[in-house]
Amino acid sequence: MNKLLSISVRNRLVSRREPYWMQIARGSFLGFRAGAGTWIVRHRDHNGRQKYHTLGPIDDFAEAKRRAERWIAQVANGPYRASSRGTLRDALASYIRHLRAIGRRATAWDAGKRFRLTVGRRSPLGRMRLEDVRREDFELWRRGLRRGRQPRSVNRQVRAVTAALNFAVSKRGHVGNREAWQLEQLLDDAEDSAAVFLTAEQRAHLIAHSPKPLAALLTGYSHTGARPSELALATVSDFDPISSALTLRHRKGRGSKLRLRAVMLSDDACTFFRAHSRDKLPKAPLISGPDGEHWRAVDWSVAIRSAATDANKSAVKLFQRIPLHVSAYSFRHSRISELLQLYGVDPLTVAQQCGTSMLMIEKYYFKFISSVMREKLNAIAK
Repeated sequence: MNKLLSISVRNRLVSRREPYWMQIARGSFLGFRAGAGTWIVRHRDHNGRQKYHTLGPIDDFAEAKRRAERWIAQVANGPYRASSRGTLRDALASYIRHLRAIGRRATAWDAGKRFRLTVGRRSPLGRMRLEDVRREDFELWRRGLRRGRQPRSVNRQVRAVTAALNFAVSKRGHVGNREAWQLEQLLDDAEDSAAVFLTAEQRAHLIAHSPKPLAALLTGYSHTGARPSELALATVSDFDPISSALTLRHRKGRGSKLRLRAVMLSDDACTFFRAHSRDKLPKAPLISGPDGEHWRAVDWSVAIRSAATDANKSAVKLFQRIPLHVSAYSFRHSRISELLQLYGVDPLTVAQQCGTSMLMIEKYYFKFISSVMREKLNAIAK
């Protein structure tokens, strides 16, 4: 129907309940509601069922047609027999079920905890049908997340939800506009503040004011420079006292590829891990949490903040105070910086030992590399 192509002609259409329809593909029609000024698309699937989707008010016909064709492509050409037109929370739930199905139960648990915190049952965004969500809805949701959170923390929460929704749309047949949740990251003026470094005195003070299970975990971080999840998931069988090594594993980037590396341990570290592996089964956690199981991210995060608060209450000297944004990663940063600065270990060896890259070493720890290099050059000059 050519009368839908021109906005001036559409404005002269007689208002009626039934939209003015125009066929744009086999079994697919684009409709315009005169009076309301809104667009609607309908499509008959292979089972003969009609599906409708409201596009809202759009001035440009070409844009309305483009959105209609994109929606039709999702409901008609997806890999699943029937597309899912549920809520945003339904899409997140499908992602969590997938993680459980492929054996990543710990990741599924952490993702569920994160989603309940940011897109809980009371969240208006979570109750919306995914196909109805627009960028304005996501921006409003993100503004709500910013209360009491640093920009980098908000960015992490948004990335987690975005990744889950992308998976639900591309791999599980959920209908939604991926452009709606592709938000530009918030700028973080304090980019370097994300890496909180602790001195040896600060680490000792924090460990002294930690419960016994947390103190053991933090001490293990100090010995290895491991990522928080690497040591938390380590088992007794990962520790080899004969070769003085500890096998650590983590997942990097998209997908479920598991990366392993061996960390060489000092004599003190071997003594520490030998004590924590005594009388345990091979599959038992090397460093047990308060419940005897593996530590979880939410548990150590809360415990570290609580211990830091207690430590600062009893800090007699200023250098003992724990920074506000301390985290388990602070022990990793501190270990890497000490290996470079205090012990003068070359960056390549540090990268291999701590499971990082030369690029990250140069980005976050270059100031330590330069100071050690200056000392070595001064020694040569003498």
